[in-house]
Amino acid sequence: MKKVYFDSAATTQLRDDVITCITEVLKTEYGNPSSTHSYGRSSKSLLENARKEIAKLLNVSASEIIFTSGGTEADNLILCSAVRDLGVRRIISSRIEHHAVLHTLEWLKDEYNIQLEFVKLDKCGHVDYAHLENLLAASSEKNLVSLMHVNNEVGNLLDLKKVSHLCKEYKALFHSDTVQSVGHFELDFKEIPIDFAAAAAHKFHGPKGAGFAFVRKNSGLRSLIHGGEQERGLRAGTEAVYAIAGMAEALKLSYHKLEKERNYIMGLKDYFKQELSKNIPGVKFNGSCDDNERSTYTLLNVCLPISTEKAMLLLFQLDLKGIACSKGSACQSGAEGGSHVLNEILSEEDLSKPSIRFSFSSFNKKEEVDYVVDVLKEFISEGI
Repeated sequence: MKKVYFDSAATTQLRDDVITCITEVLKTEYGNPSSTHSYGRSSKSLLENARKEIAKLLNVSASEIIFTSGGTEADNLILCSAVRDLGVRRIISSRIEHHAVLHTLEWLKDEYNIQLEFVKLDKCGHVDYAHLENLLAASSEKNLVSLMHVNNEVGNLLDLKKVSHLCKEYKALFHSDTVQSVGHFELDFKEIPIDFAAAAAHKFHGPKGAGFAFVRKNSGLRSLIHGGEQERGLRAGTEAVYAIAGMAEALKLSYHKLEKERNYIMGLKDYFKQELSKNIPGVKFNGSCDDNERSTYTLLNVCLPISTEKAMLLLFQLDLKGIACSKGSACQSGAEGGSHVLNEILSEEDLSKPSIRFSFSSFNKKEEVDYVVDVLKEFISEGI
């Protein structure tokens, strides 16, 4: 059976050089980085070199990179500590954030009675910046804005620089879930005055279970996990040295290859759009994912002209044909009620049709696009 992986927004294939790096560290660097003997010091050196490498790529201080188990933990650390320790009483977000943010905000509202506001979105799911400014101007409370850079389901891009400067103007803190953009977009956090960001290694060809929080120097953020003084007291627990080393290697390679791979992947995406439009009359692209200026080059969210009854079989049939993709995000693919993102931006008519997220990497080939389009075309043309 032919196998095609078009689900890189859920997780990416590890690069060979990353596997080599992780394997070498597992073999030779088994000391605890908190130990003072030579084995521990060697692991500590590896850890701090990884921190410096990541910091250099984002143009920040090494002390501003806090290693976590992934994006979800980083989001939780930032949002919960901002309320508990920094005096934030009002948070402005959107209804199409990742659930790592939305569910945390709901918990904070219940637990700490914070005021939660949602910015208006246009019909494609983009933030209404004028409304965001109105929300910021409407309260003298200590505000935090939490808006993701790249939406994980439809790929919409946020203007990080614009939102950062708005937040500075109104003395609000700004956090962004950058899980889908770190490693895929140039991010200079000296140029973009963001306060906090979250990243996950497995989104840029690194290992699962490793990520980091960017925490602006002297923020006052405090740890949610109590124990040792690892990560400058911001995240207790022995660090996964092999995974962190692999993450740093993956990020370094992603930025080293960024321009070449971006051009290649954008070409694949454009070809996929072209072939779908040519072969499947009535196909639609959700959000602004068909607009390369307003969305990421790494994914396409496609609304297919299929009846509700037939839609129930679609993912099953694609899987039988060896095609990996997602209905909504992988984090909620088993959830009832469909995608909260699409529920927010699609019409009732389009919600009755299946929407599939195809997401790409440099490992994909044009022939795989042809195969997927042929399978979809055959499925749609057949009777139930």
